[in-house]
Amino acid sequence: MGYRVAVVGATGAVGREMLAILEEVNFPIKEIYAVASRKSLGLEIGFGNKTLKCVDLETFDFTKVDIVLMSAGGAVSKEWSPKIGALGPIVIDNSSVWRMDPDVPLIVPEVNPDAIWLARKKNIIANPNCSTAQLVLVLKPLHDISRIKRVVVSTYQSTSGAGKEGMDELWNQTKALYGMGDKSPKKFVKQIAFNLIPQIDVFMEDGYTKEEWKMTAETHKIIDPTIDLVATCVRVPVFVGHSESVNIEFEDPMDEAQAREILRDAPGVAVVDKREPGGYVTPIECVGEFDTFVSRIRNDPTVPHGINLWCVSDNLRKGAALNAVQIAQLLDERGVLTPVSA
Repeated sequence: MGYRVAVVGATGAVGREMLAILEEVNFPIKEIYAVASRKSLGLEIGFGNKTLKCVDLETFDFTKVDIVLMSAGGAVSKEWSPKIGALGPIVIDNSSVWRMDPDVPLIVPEVNPDAIWLARKKNIIANPNCSTAQLVLVLKPLHDISRIKRVVVSTYQSTSGAGKEGMDELWNQTKALYGMGDKSPKKFVKQIAFNLIPQIDVFMEDGYTKEEWKMTAETHKIIDPTIDLVATCVRVPVFVGHSESVNIEFEDPMDEAQAREILRDAPGVAVVDKREPGGYVTPIECVGEFDTFVSRIRNDPTVPHGINLWCVSDNLRKGAALNAVQIAQLLDERGVLTPVSA
């Protein structure tokens, strides 16, 4: 018994990670297809002990599959996800195109699994923004105990959040600064090597960037629209792994000890919080891990009920590929889909 699965955008960083995680978690697969643009036709990608040849998105027959993991960008998803959904498969989309559609569930399985029952409205499920995914994992178990009033979050987002081009630019600029190439910005608006860029996505009329707006809007849709949340999103010279400094104010009493215990029991969260040099997790240490790591939990003395914390996560995993695969697992566990006989 297994599912017929297609990964669209299989040659990209997230697409490759999706294939790796499907194999890693032993997702029940009957057939697997690597789908990409025509320029990648015939390109070979490893999947376990198999080699998959990329097939063309334009000509692939999507009636042959049950689940489509879509990671080919917003323009492709906007055109193709409704077409594919109309043929019967459920599309789990990694772009931002469908996240705020009221008929499309936006899901982090550990946080709002019951939203899976909305999947059949359009046969599309949205994956949240990478920075939102790790944040709501931390906020939801705390909010369940004491209602969150306000959140102030500053992100430190790796270049892989901008795809392979972003990682390549960090690598090439770093080499260039030692006299081995061109260090002029191409993917980012300013130099990223040995620098920070306080802009992710485009600016909106109120001065916030679209990435910052996404974090607020998506948290409202996934958890609770009454939470006041404001974000500042920053690109940093890290290859993989997003970090966040989070300040949380609660309506009712909550202190660092209680928050630590709640988060230790939270699904998808690991607490590493020692008050000694190195007693916390940095982005390089979370690469390849499934969990979101929380450190530096401490009281905020400026408000009656507030805490500060630090969290890091592999953005290619929980922020993208892992969450998509976990949604596929949820479809199976809840019986929204049933496997095909081998």
